[in-house]
Amino acid sequence: MLHKTHLYSMNGKVQAVTKVYRDGLGLGARVSKQGRIRFQFRYKIKGKNKRIDLGYFPDLSLKQARDERDKCRAWLAGGHDPKVAREMARDKTLEPVTVKEALEYWIEKYARVKRKSFKKIRGQFNKHIYSYIGHYPLEQTKITHWLDCFDRINTGIEGKQKPAAVAAGQILQTCKQALKFCRVRGYAITHELDDLVVGDVGKKAKVKDRVLSYSELKDVLQWSHGRKGSFYMRYLCLLLIVFGARTQEVRLSTIDEWDLENDLWTVPKQHSKTGAVIVRPIPQQIKPVIALLIKRNAKQGYLLGKLREDTSVCSSGGGICESLKHIERWTLHDLRSTFSTILNDLEVDSRVVDKLIGHVIKGSERHYNHSKYLKQSAAALDMWCEWLDRLANPIDNVVEIDFVKAC
Repeated sequence: MLHKTHLYSMNGKVQAVTKVYRDGLGLGARVSKQGRIRFQFRYKIKGKNKRIDLGYFPDLSLKQARDERDKCRAWLAGGHDPKVAREMARDKTLEPVTVKEALEYWIEKYARVKRKSFKKIRGQFNKHIYSYIGHYPLEQTKITHWLDCFDRINTGIEGKQKPAAVAAGQILQTCKQALKFCRVRGYAITHELDDLVVGDVGKKAKVKDRVLSYSELKDVLQWSHGRKGSFYMRYLCLLLIVFGARTQEVRLSTIDEWDLENDLWTVPKQHSKTGAVIVRPIPQQIKPVIALLIKRNAKQGYLLGKLREDTSVCSSGGGICESLKHIERWTLHDLRSTFSTILNDLEVDSRVVDKLIGHVIKGSERHYNHSKYLKQSAAALDMWCEWLDRLANPIDNVVEIDFVKAC
């Protein structure tokens, strides 16, 4: 058996010959002629002698060398070559996957393709996670590290950040999905978030059921036809009201999506939340607006002239509600809910409404009914535009809104 006193007595001292001193269970200390002491573990695989250099004394103590020997014996008992297993474990220790690397792995391998909002998610991670624990080795993080991040989102930072309980819950769920993806792929492993639920860090978003009143909808229509506010937002709102489309479908819309010869707007699958192509008829009442926008923005390529980020558009949308002095807050998404609700109230076939707003048909009909309902949709949108005209002009029903005037 080796003893540290003996090792210290030989360390750095010139020796007559190179010699190996045994400690037992495969561990030995090789002392060179120059007095350098190197711990080694010797073992056999299929009758062949093998050896691993564990490290030099005293950088590696005798106790540590014995601990390394025990690890090697455990790997060998488990059917693994200790040399290979130790190298893999060493690489993992010296270059651990950080929190940022793990979350970015999910973004690049999954969210970039599957999530339309991956840029927004990356922005949230940058602000709330990476700034605080992004450089931490993922497998060494504790639940308290993550809770500190979520608590800052939930309660806010005085003078810097407003409380956002819903956002805290959403970011938790996104992090859990990302880390599970890393775990399943074998990229990095942690279970620190497994037991956390939204209620532990914030709260769930309320189901959105806001539908604008006729008076509020009239205000938005008249605002969109006026000259106050940005050109971009006025025409964005007008198209959202007329088509019941998702904000991203209009925001990302390029001029080549609009076929004025056949009166069709085709939303490509990469702009669609469901990943399916959406085809909508273009009502005659709105056709002059589309033609003007195409002419005006032909060089830019986007129907509304430029590509704005989702967060910027949503923020501007919130300002419209305030500028119109509407007491109950509404969002751009609520224009879509209003479209669907009123069309159903006007007794438009619910399947036609679903097609117009881009919903996927449920049940067995989804697999067998591939009709686009273009004729019925065109009739519904024509009727809808006439209804909007009457809403905006209650005194004289025969006077139509001049959609193009504000351009």
